[in-house]
Amino acid sequence: MTTPVTPVLREMRWWDIDSVLELEKDLFPEDAWSRGMFWSELAHSRGPDATRRYVVAEEGERLVGYAGLASAGTASDSGSAAGADVQTIAVARDHWGTGLGSVLLTELLRAATAFECAEVMLECRIDNIRAQKLYERFGFEAIGFRRGYYQPGNVDALVMRLTTASDSGSAAVSTSERGTEING
Repeated sequence: MTTPVTPVLREMRWWDIDSVLELEKDLFPEDAWSRGMFWSELAHSRGPDATRRYVVAEEGERLVGYAGLASAGTASDSGSAAGADVQTIAVARDHWGTGLGSVLLTELLRAATAFECAEVMLECRIDNIRAQKLYERFGFEAIGFRRGYYQPGNVDALVMRLTTASDSGSAAVSTSERGTEING
């Protein structure tokens, strides 16, 4: 009997794009990102002026998840607080319910802290209750909707926000999850 392999996170690189696209098309067939979109995001993820953080989760040789975050400046750029957006989180269907989504989101929140972000925003399909519950456990609150955001299916997005604890100075309020009640 073989021991299950725990997924390992690492920085997403250009050679991961084909595997990422396979998972992307399986999970988001109507509104999957293009190769060009991933290339564009990765172009901003390295070096001293990086504004993106993209990671993949590998189990052995197989890519089983990925996630990305974009920041908008740093607090020192303008004297105002910086913000970040969760661009994407994806977990292979056979890894749903394993906690991998939480691991990926925790890594993105660490990146938001490194980018000195005071808040983290995201859009989530209104029909993706599993993802909404994950975000709520981390303290994200629903703040609005974007009508017809996901195309071509014309599906609405729930806009969610996580704000910094005023005394901590970081968006990663806590690596522990919070209650799952629906915020109204």
